[in-house]
Parts: sequence; structure tokens; C-alpha cells
Amino acid sequence: MKVLYFAWLRERIGQPFDEVETQAVTVADLVAELAAREPRYAAAFADMSAVRVALDQELSDLEAPLAGVSEVAFFPPMTGG
Repeated sequence: MKVLYFAWLRERIGQPFDEVETQAVTVADLVAELAAREPRYAAAFADMSAVRVALDQELSDLEAPLAGVSEVAFFPPMTGG
């Protein structure tokens, strides 16, 4: 599965994406796995109220299942018009 990071998440993690093999069932499980990797991931995912997620380019939430998903993107909330 490809995991993409945008904006300040990319800056904190230090790279734009990861290719991961995971046993995570939900987005929340994946976040927990990623945050446990090392401090830079923990810092990026410390405040999930400031992070949005898209599964295969569709906005989703932390409880969404990952079955069949090939791409997960994490990004800050969008603003502007």
C-alpha cells in the first residue's frame, strides 16, 4: 500500500510517501503502526484532529476499513476558496 504525506506531515516525516505492508484493519490501526515506527512519525500523527485522510483519493475517516485500498493520503485540512 502506498501512504502519501502532504504539507507539514511530509516535512515532519521527511519524505513524501512510504510503501508499506500492513495488517491494519482500519485507518486508525495504520496510524498507530506508523506512529510507532520512530519519533518523526509519532510527531506527525500526534494530533489527529489536525489531519485528514483520503483512501484511493476519496475523503474518509479514521474508522474506515483498509480492505482493498491501494493508496492512503494524509494531509492537513484544506482552507481557502
